[in-house]
Amino acid sequence: MNRKHLLYRQDINNMLDVRGIETLKGKKVLITGATGLIGTCLIDALMTLNENDYNISVIAVGRDYEKVRNHFAGYFKTPWFSIIQQDVIVPFPDSLSVDLIFPLASNTHPLYYSKYPVETILTNIKGAENALELATKCGATVIYPSTVEIYGNARGEDIFTEDYTGSLNLSNSRSCYTESKRVSESLCQSYISEKGVNVKIARLSRIFGPTVLATDTKASSQFINKAVACEDIVLKSEGNQFFSYTYVADAVNALLYIAINGETGVPYNISNKTCNVRLRDFADCCARCSGKKVVFELPSEVERKGYSVASFAILDNSRLVSIGWTPKYALKDAIQRTITILNEYS
Repeated sequence: MNRKHLLYRQDINNMLDVRGIETLKGKKVLITGATGLIGTCLIDALMTLNENDYNISVIAVGRDYEKVRNHFAGYFKTPWFSIIQQDVIVPFPDSLSVDLIFPLASNTHPLYYSKYPVETILTNIKGAENALELATKCGATVIYPSTVEIYGNARGEDIFTEDYTGSLNLSNSRSCYTESKRVSESLCQSYISEKGVNVKIARLSRIFGPTVLATDTKASSQFINKAVACEDIVLKSEGNQFFSYTYVADAVNALLYIAINGETGVPYNISNKTCNVRLRDFADCCARCSGKKVVFELPSEVERKGYSVASFAILDNSRLVSIGWTPKYALKDAIQRTITILNEYS
């Protein structure tokens, strides 16, 4: 992806439109899942602040040092970027001290849920535990990225407020992701209660944007990658699932907003009413933006095992809006921006 693309630079400016952003000056920020969809944007945003003398030390955590280094090659010219090479299931060094922790590393792809349910559970739970342990030792704040999936499936057409509990299905391995995120949230609350750790919780809707990985198997990611390749969009269901989506720039803006303005222990839904759509409509928008059409195809058994059982999952963002946050991107604009940025890759 071209980080110098005009639209992406606009996105970064919007990510940084946060009340109190100046409080990040001089902070040391640890980010796991650094090369992922959200981690990439978050690091780009923070490093952009350093162009204005914010002096934020950004520490990217990844298992593959060369992958992280190549992904963020332009940042090694500054003293404000460094890498820790390790798996998030391994505890952090006792000597490490940071101010903010964003534990973004997670298997978020349906195909991974199907093939690696054990690894999915351990990455989420051990990743959360190690972030919380580090925060306990050095007094850092953890911004924990939870998910819409912790609510389960809606009872009818209920909208998910932060106290909602829907219908859960534990009878298959697909629950590896949902349940490990629920346990991780409980772990956050336990560390707050027992050890006084400062944890702020963000419940993300389905995220998309130009930092999507080519290997991402989420339906929305596959639609975008097909559109960029100028191929027909493949829909492997009737597409009636009604979900909340959020453009990645809005999601990063919300995470920073929660980090600076959110309350300890209070979960905040991250969503955008203009991006609440049925899956088939998301697919159709991708097709229209690329001049292609939507075609239907039966999923393989392996693919089907990784699919969410939810059919209606809409997040109410009123709590986050009440502390001053406002989403900036409508669905069509966000999808068009994504495709345009990726089409002009350099």
